[in-house]
Amino acid sequence: MPDGREIISAALDKARELGADVAGAVPAARLVGCPSAVAEGVRGSPADRGTYIVLGLHHGPEHPELDLWEEGRGTPGDRILVGIAKNLVRWISERYGIRARVVRYQPGDGGIYLKDAACMAGIGRMGRNNLVLVPGYGPRVRFRAIWADLEAPGRDLPEGDLPCAGCEEPCTCACPMDAFRTGRYSRDRCMARMDADKTAGRGRIDHCRACELACPERDEA
Repeated sequence: MPDGREIISAALDKARELGADVAGAVPAARLVGCPSAVAEGVRGSPADRGTYIVLGLHHGPEHPELDLWEEGRGTPGDRILVGIAKNLVRWISERYGIRARVVRYQPGDGGIYLKDAACMAGIGRMGRNNLVLVPGYGPRVRFRAIWADLEAPGRDLPEGDLPCAGCEEPCTCACPMDAFRTGRYSRDRCMARMDADKTAGRGRIDHCRACELACPERDEA
């Protein structure tokens, strides 16, 4: 029987085979006190053992339909990610007899802070626009995760210059809600725009992506 590290490595390869553009793994215990959880004053992970496998799907500007949100259905891109996650859970269970499950999306519903998890899994680094900047894809990646009953050591986070070092930050100027006016990202201002879009009830909602699409970290894949 392969050890946890080998199974996780195989699972990451399988995730890409199933359609994920990027994938990484992080021990569940590391997310318990992740930065977003500390900022919110909550626990960052419902589990303190096992491993989260984070899956990412590229949402390029040439496919805006992936981000169209519908009440009760979410977005097409998220449904694709859930399908990949379910297939990966099934593969891990059938191949190795390891318990695994798809993680809920919202932390308040038993999910995790996916952007923190993606950074801790080595997929990318957090940018000034509060989005994960992924090599080859910039900030145009959406995430989901599964939990697997596997233990493996986490990886060291990358060091060096932050991804936004030296950037003139067009993302902060592009925001229609002025969410960066204090020099720090305001989640409340950003969410006010999203809530207003949903309240308008226009069926399939095309949420604002101004800061994301203004980011000069262009797709290279």
